[in-house]
Amino acid sequence: MKNLIAIVGMSGSGKSIATDYLEKKGFAKIYFGGVVLDELKKAHMEDTPDNEKYMREKLRKDYGMAAMAVVLLPKIKECYAKCDTVLDGLYSWDEYLVLKEAFGDDLKMIAIVNDKKLRYSRVGKREVRPFNEEDIRKRDIAEIENLAKGGPIAFADYFIFNNGTIDDYTNRLETILEDIRGEAR
Repeated sequence: MKNLIAIVGMSGSGKSIATDYLEKKGFAKIYFGGVVLDELKKAHMEDTPDNEKYMREKLRKDYGMAAMAVVLLPKIKECYAKCDTVLDGLYSWDEYLVLKEAFGDDLKMIAIVNDKKLRYSRVGKREVRPFNEEDIRKRDIAEIENLAKGGPIAFADYFIFNNGTIDDYTNRLETILEDIRGEAR
């Protein structure tokens, strides 16, 4: 039985750690944020926090609040038909509902959470797309108010509290993966 896992959390919570880990375990990875980055490239726009916000909101205006899931649904279905699949960065409640309708109980969500101060510090230090504290705070507020990002995090099937070591993180992820695989049997 194949597994379909969506990783949810605020920017900088550590979603990519989980998706990269699962990818190394043979999962195919689909990155929701890639839709925004692809659209920025098509529009010949620079990848900045303000442009990302603009494009996320434009996509949702054009396709509704489930925009990323709607755009990616054919790719997710194709991928999941072949192998275990991990979804990196499901954002909105509406996206969750689209995926839940398409995949039912096969879809499992893991929320990555950590203390805001630590998350902001990590986002400022990361190599790819670092944000300063003001930009990440603006992004948090926009994602909560405009994108309904809190629902999938609150409704997740599993949680990883990412304030500790990478070993703590991956041990918890392994425990969750064992539970999901056991449930799928």
